[in-house]
Amino acid sequence: MTTENQWLGEKFEANREHLQAVAYRMLGSLSEANDAVQESWLRLSRADANEIENLGGWLTTVVARVCLDMLRSRSARHEESLDEDESLPERLPTRGTGIDPEQEALLADSVGLALLVVLDTLNPAERLAFVLHDIFGMPFEEIAPIAQRSGTAVRQLASRARRRVQGAVAAKDADLASQREVVHAFLTASREGSFEALLAVLDPDVVFRADAVAAAIGSTLEMHGAQAVAQRFMGRARGAQIALLDGAIGVLVAPQGQILLILNLTIAQGKITGIEAVGEPERLRHVRIATVED
Repeated sequence: MTTENQWLGEKFEANREHLQAVAYRMLGSLSEANDAVQESWLRLSRADANEIENLGGWLTTVVARVCLDMLRSRSARHEESLDEDESLPERLPTRGTGIDPEQEALLADSVGLALLVVLDTLNPAERLAFVLHDIFGMPFEEIAPIAQRSGTAVRQLASRARRRVQGAVAAKDADLASQREVVHAFLTASREGSFEALLAVLDPDVVFRADAVAAAIGSTLEMHGAQAVAQRFMGRARGAQIALLDGAIGVLVAPQGQILLILNLTIAQGKITGIEAVGEPERLRHVRIATVED
């Protein structure tokens, strides 16, 4: 590595934490954030460093543009794939990606689980304006060229996003808290092998379904009714933990840090009405997961 490249590398590393923070809040996925930060290094290595007056600002702008392109591409894929399972957006680390679920959880906790979920409801331009201005304090005039909008238009985007976020975060926090209580009771009853406690948290007509991989682990494809489902989960929650799965509270089973399966839960009026066990690697690969303290 040449002396100039060494200097650039040192400067880049000094900015890496900030760049990753921006990318994670823009994308909500550690794996995609890492990709965006790496792309910013590739662009820096090809640029003429002598023409860059403010390296930190230049890198932030590049990462923001990369993230905006990724968000737009994600939205386009979603619109073009309406026949696919819309509950599984394309982003997140599972088996063999080198992403530590605990690291993802720490990042999610530092940002706020509810905020990450709400940010997903914003369009790419709104998310860009809100994250860069409201979270990182970037002036609207500097955001405007990234968004390819006027400063006034960017200000309006941020204002609209701010109103949506403020109202939705409060509601989502309360919703997540209530869901978490139900799932905590479910896992506690399962670990303790308490049949009556499991019945208390399950809807009488609860339905359990599993894909082929998850069924192979538990030898069950489908069952109906609280009695059968409670029996199925007696003493079976060891190694399971509460997790945020694509914005909803569910269960992650990841012994020794390797994701084995997840449980998507449907909760209504304080009862679990549906449980979907997912173990197929291809489906797991598309689920955004953040662990939550039990």
